[in-house]
Amino acid sequence: MSQEPSAAAGPISEPSGTEEPLEAPASTPVRLLLVDDEPGLRTAVKAYLEDEGFAVTTANDGEEGWTAAQAQMPDVVITDVMMPRCDGYGLLKRLRADERLGGTPVIFLTAKGMTADRIAGFQAGADDYIPKPFDPDELVARVRNVVRRQERLLAEAARFADADIGAMARQITEIRSMLGGGGGSGSGGSARKPVTDVKLDFTPREASVLQLVAEGMMNKEIARRLETSIRNVEKYVSRLFIKTGTASRTELVRFALEHGLVD
Repeated sequence: MSQEPSAAAGPISEPSGTEEPLEAPASTPVRLLLVDDEPGLRTAVKAYLEDEGFAVTTANDGEEGWTAAQAQMPDVVITDVMMPRCDGYGLLKRLRADERLGGTPVIFLTAKGMTADRIAGFQAGADDYIPKPFDPDELVARVRNVVRRQERLLAEAARFADADIGAMARQITEIRSMLGGGGGSGSGGSARKPVTDVKLDFTPREASVLQLVAEGMMNKEIARRLETSIRNVEKYVSRLFIKTGTASRTELVRFALEHGLVD
């Protein structure tokens, strides 16, 4: 189990319950999900993070955390490792397996601080690892760091979202013509290259996004078609860039057509 709250919380002060909340920032606050089975720690950390401008939802353990994550779609999950019912590793595994939440940054906040434990956390897919007791300012800095890292990744995908759709459609038409795709009918023109040199593990949602990108749709249109947010579409496109080793939508479409990954 986790350490005593007084030791874990460090210099965090318990909220009085009467203090007025700070004025909300002009921009949409980063949404955090804090999962820990220690009530005192949850309360203190939540208050500190909210004072720093974050929007914080809490959960008592991994089971509640999983339910909250599905409902809230947080930007970052901060979770203890050793908890009843579902521990941090179990929660992380569920998050990574979910199409909507798989790319959510996860920070392990735990009393286990040995090197082997940190390595196990990173190997499991955690984005950061903070052993208790911790300095709350360090926690805030690490949260902001993973948020900036995620924003850079999304920005890379979004760089092409504002491209002229007409120009993009013409490029795709030219690529299909050069490759003899013929619109995916399977007749006329030369056949596409068989999938012999790549083995890619796309989720169903990634495959859907790839197909719509190949049809010339921009992120906003894809979001409407799949009934999801533009932010989620940006995440899927980022993952497609990484999985295919491409750096632009044009390269991604060419790669997909060359290897018969889209119609």
